[in-house]
Amino acid sequence: MTDTLSGKVALVTGASRGIGAAIAQRLAADGAAVALTYSHSKDRAEEVAAGIRTAGGRATVVQADSGKDEDIAAAVDETVRSLGGLDILVNNAGGGTFGPVEELPIDNIDTMINVNIRGVVVGIREALRHLPEGGRIITIGSINADRIPFPGGSVYGMTKAAVAGLTRGLARELGPRGITVNNIQPGPTDTDANPADGPMASSMLGWMALDRFGRADEIAAMVSYLAGPDAAFVTGASLDIDGGFGA
Repeated sequence: MTDTLSGKVALVTGASRGIGAAIAQRLAADGAAVALTYSHSKDRAEEVAAGIRTAGGRATVVQADSGKDEDIAAAVDETVRSLGGLDILVNNAGGGTFGPVEELPIDNIDTMINVNIRGVVVGIREALRHLPEGGRIITIGSINADRIPFPGGSVYGMTKAAVAGLTRGLARELGPRGITVNNIQPGPTDTDANPADGPMASSMLGWMALDRFGRADEIAAMVSYLAGPDAAFVTGASLDIDGGFGA
């Protein structure tokens, strides 16, 4: 692609598939050395990393459960050890369970909070020990932070609204250090977890301005922009890339 990220080191959480894999591939194509975390899918993560290396890039794979503080801290340390530093943190790992709040198992609620909120905060805390001036923190949130047109998404939406608020506050805290903090809010995106031909697709398309799902590489392109020099004046923003889902 380009060399706009040449010499930079990025950590992308939850990058064995879908949006996370596309982000890791795009950042590597733009010149960054990339560490990818996975929770269970080691083979898929290694496949993504192998593709990056085959294309001439640098990549390493780290097992980490983004719901566990110690795993996140270890992933940051391993990134710095194996790749020589850390310039870009992409908090991509996340997940959701949907259903009426009174019926959601409390364990599922705890998992969403731990991965979607606590894991992001812990990752940022750990990364800040290494991020230099000009560092980038990018979180993959969701348009459901702003709009949930169906029942059963209240807790998931809460977790994504939380990281939008965190982004605004951290932009104030970290601006004096020259570190930008931004939040990307995808709408329906074609992935294994949410395929464009899945059972909810027709309903989702009915809520959108564009008559298609997004692609993972389109989300990755926005991450690449925020990670690069052209976005040096963008911070504290929640940027929608949703095909008009929230319009």
